[in-house]
Amino acid sequence: MSEEQLRAQHYGFLARLLSEAPNGELLGQIATMAGDETAFGQAYGALARKAAQVSPEAVANEHFELFVGVGRGELLPYASFYLTGFLNERPLAELRADLRVMGVERAPGRYEPEDHIAFILEVMAQLARGEIAGNQARFFDKHIGPWAAQFFDDLAIAPSADFYRPVAEIGRQFMDIEARAFALASASGSRG
Repeated sequence: MSEEQLRAQHYGFLARLLSEAPNGELLGQIATMAGDETAFGQAYGALARKAAQVSPEAVANEHFELFVGVGRGELLPYASFYLTGFLNERPLAELRADLRVMGVERAPGRYEPEDHIAFILEVMAQLARGEIAGNQARFFDKHIGPWAAQFFDDLAIAPSADFYRPVAEIGRQFMDIEARAFALASASGSRG
């Protein structure tokens, strides 16, 4: 598997877990994952152990408390909120403009603003897979890098986080890996 395919898998996996709670089948698949001795691998191992211990109902409740809630969830997983303190602000408008240039449109029947972390990570997965054209480094630096690590830090300490605590660790570490890789590539003139 190529580096780009692996990156796309990581982005897609995080996007999937942040967009909706995993069902029993996905939890079973996650429970079989094995990590290596790296910190990133250990975070995947922690998630696998947690997936083996929780029920789909418990994870669905946790996802609701974290991201939806009654009135609102514990976290607001939107770029606009993290960058301005308000929803539907300039970061959303800038993202929409960049998505239009890349030819990405909101799916019919989808009402979540496009600056939701799951949507942005899925766009990054599609960029890495080559399904849409665009500069990955520019997209990351503009729409993910300035806020995603803080979001994952907040997720790690959210009161309702249990299953999502190792998800937060995977996300935080992956954002760090990506930021460093794009910085190195920029310095050497590669990866885009």
